[in-house]
Amino acid sequence: MESAHDSVRYPMNQTRNPARILVVEDDFASRALLVSHFEKEGYLVSETDQADDLCNRVREEQIDLVLLDINLPGRDGLTLTRELRANSLVGIILVTSKDDEIDRIVGLELGADDYVTKPFNPRELLVRAKNLLWRIGSGSHSPAQTEAPQTPAWSFENWLLDPQKRQLIGPDGHAERLPEGEFKLLRALVTRPGQVLSRDQLMDAIHDREWTPNDRSVDVLIGRLRRKLGDNPSNPQLILTAHGAGYMFAGYVNR
Repeated sequence: MESAHDSVRYPMNQTRNPARILVVEDDFASRALLVSHFEKEGYLVSETDQADDLCNRVREEQIDLVLLDINLPGRDGLTLTRELRANSLVGIILVTSKDDEIDRIVGLELGADDYVTKPFNPRELLVRAKNLLWRIGSGSHSPAQTEAPQTPAWSFENWLLDPQKRQLIGPDGHAERLPEGEFKLLRALVTRPGQVLSRDQLMDAIHDREWTPNDRSVDVLIGRLRRKLGDNPSNPQLILTAHGAGYMFAGYVNR
């Protein structure tokens, strides 16, 4: 019998150049549910219950999106997230339990694009996956994809934020695709320059889900953005902290 580690499933409704999704989950029932839902939508689905050589597998199979259980035995999902992000731009959605709040925050900090909690709504997960695939440039592989309107890029202080490719382009021309949370947060800030945005407002901007008052995702992502923008956290010039109120973008934005 074929093991989960070696299993590759082909779409039930074959589409042209479907996106490739890898499900990394050691629980058979959860893995089978994920595989079934994405197969029905016409995606090419691989599955594994192990984390061995994951980076090579993503590269060799040209995986577009990894659904990664955060509580794998042995090498956990956070370690794998760090390795995947260091070696590729593959989309990463973490699958976590409800009591993994700290791990979810760390996962975002390490470069995961999104997360879902068990028990998850399959339709919600499918929407998240489709949106992420479009953001990372795999939209042409996605079933039933419609053309999205073009949105102009934001230019600020010799930086460029490209909303189509979700790229941050530096003064030296280096381009980096931002994880979903970082992109949404930076977009919220640059579209309201000079305006203090509360943590509640920023949480609403980056999470299309319910969140708890003690969720520190915003602070974690602010720290990541400051590092990428070369904005000294001890004396920031672009993303300012309004103590007790929130954050403000202080750069000049040109559209």
